[in-house]
Amino acid sequence: MDTRNTPIYQSHVRAGARMTDFAGWNLPIQYTGIIEEALHCRKSISLFDTCHMGEFYFKGDIGKSGLEYAFCFPIADIKQGRCRYGFILNGIGGIIDDLIVYRLAEDELMIVVNAATTDNDFATIKDCIKGTAVFENRSRSTAKIDVQGPLARDLMVERYGDDIKKSPYFGFINKKIAGKDAIVSRTGYTGELGYEIYIDASAAAGVWDSLCEDPRVRPAGLGARDILRLEMGYCLYGSDIDDMTSPIEAGLDYFVDLDKDYSGKKGIVQHKEMGVPRIRAGFVTNSRRSPRHGYKIFCGEVMSGEITSGTFSPTLSTGIGMGYIDTAMNKPGTPVTLSDGKVTIDAVIAEFPLYKNGTARK
Repeated sequence: MDTRNTPIYQSHVRAGARMTDFAGWNLPIQYTGIIEEALHCRKSISLFDTCHMGEFYFKGDIGKSGLEYAFCFPIADIKQGRCRYGFILNGIGGIIDDLIVYRLAEDELMIVVNAATTDNDFATIKDCIKGTAVFENRSRSTAKIDVQGPLARDLMVERYGDDIKKSPYFGFINKKIAGKDAIVSRTGYTGELGYEIYIDASAAAGVWDSLCEDPRVRPAGLGARDILRLEMGYCLYGSDIDDMTSPIEAGLDYFVDLDKDYSGKKGIVQHKEMGVPRIRAGFVTNSRRSPRHGYKIFCGEVMSGEITSGTFSPTLSTGIGMGYIDTAMNKPGTPVTLSDGKVTIDAVIAEFPLYKNGTARK
């Protein structure tokens, strides 16, 4: 849906693309233009309103609480001030959600989940927790603003202090911002150097407006965010991964631990030992034409898969996509055709990331 005509979007435009109110609203598709916003993020600083994401708080003994069983990656060995990406799985090893766990203190965690799955995630994790541990859904009171782009560190240091420089990739620090306790993490969904600010919802509008005053900063919407993440080969839950897809099929084995116990482990072990018939792959077209979700993937005359995400990449000046293909066919450089039955696009299988020059780890 294009949100350019909604009251929320129009209030942003009239106010110079300011976040004038926090009410858990959906990020606009665009502010000034999807392509312009995506290119700006690759060269300067873009601001994303991601207040719709879910945030949970845990306090208790991690080892005794049963919390570990909810995640397919270890929690107890995350160091304070660091965070880790991974999944919660169902009984067959399908992905209930992908998320990030933050180690706030020895006995405290913040868990950040996708908006659409927040309620189910909370219930799933809570079912694993035993005893007197505290587990709260703080999504409504927590705002999240993403500051992304190769110049993001300069801005953040100027605004919030030199200690910002100390954060490693997937690290975070605690700060006072706008008089409120905040978490500033060096994470993001664009592939560029960037930060995510977690702060009390009452302070979100002021922080957004203040950052927008810098001439290097432009707000960016959902359209640009989708291009940027797809250029990097990052999955979108509900499109590229879901509860019928295992991390092994998605090519995300690195984020799965085979030594601990968790829901769905049996399915993961089976996939690792026996292999999977399909695997997630990236595609680059031979023109500016873009594949879309649902396009079939043909290797010669054989239909061997389906596109789950596709778009035009302004950075690469070509169409790009990702989808699932027969594992035996997944060889970078292999020519394929992508078709919806009416349109046919020539492409080649490509390794992730499709865009190689991201500054995220700079």
